[in-house]
Amino acid sequence: MNEELINKENLPKHIAIIMDGNGRWAKQKGKLRVFGHENGAKAVKEVVEGCARLGVQNLTLYAFSTENWNRPKLEVDTLMKLLVSSLKKELQTLHEKNIKLKAIGTIETLPQKVREELLEVMERTKDNTHMTLTLALSYGAREELKNAVVQLCTKVKNNIISIDSIDESIINNHLYTQDLPDVDLLIRTSGEHRISNFLLWQIAYAELYFTKTLWPDFTKEHLWEAIINYQNRERRFGKTSEQLN
Repeated sequence: MNEELINKENLPKHIAIIMDGNGRWAKQKGKLRVFGHENGAKAVKEVVEGCARLGVQNLTLYAFSTENWNRPKLEVDTLMKLLVSSLKKELQTLHEKNIKLKAIGTIETLPQKVREELLEVMERTKDNTHMTLTLALSYGAREELKNAVVQLCTKVKNNIISIDSIDESIINNHLYTQDLPDVDLLIRTSGEHRISNFLLWQIAYAELYFTKTLWPDFTKEHLWEAIINYQNRERRFGKTSEQLN
């Protein structure tokens, strides 16, 4: 798929990706699952640079879910080590591409070394303005929504806000993604057709794109294909085609 076919005036403002298929990719090659995660990091670099090149303003990657803690210890430990090494390795690239790094999820549950490295890279890139790259780490949308409800209930109980004042914008302001726009395009690789507890509130009107490509094989060309598919859809947000026209 050719990048020149993309309409740069109609880019999704926020792309979110469920990076699925690392384990199956490794299994197909007779390797351990961790081999798939190591090669999946190359796809991350490819997609981040591709989005930055196009001018996509926000990219959110589902890197590690709250449920992923239940995976075998070797796999979890490898993922955490890979995260630290990737953050160290890509800091210079983030600066060169003018990319700000953010993270959403229960960051406090990450190992101390991972947390420290993550916070350092976030601090050192906080003034970058070309694109925001958000990593969903130890993230679960139900946990996020539960936390928002608890915060709102506490504020109502303490007379900080009234029940009648609660609207969508106030709920947005109590989510991890309060500084990000809603997702326009959600991509999931590996052929699975599930949301898997990812950004449930934020994808209410997102266009969903599923591909059979396993994540380590995902390239800029696959990204172009997803964006072109998105641009060929009619986004109605509850209206009719006639109303849009």
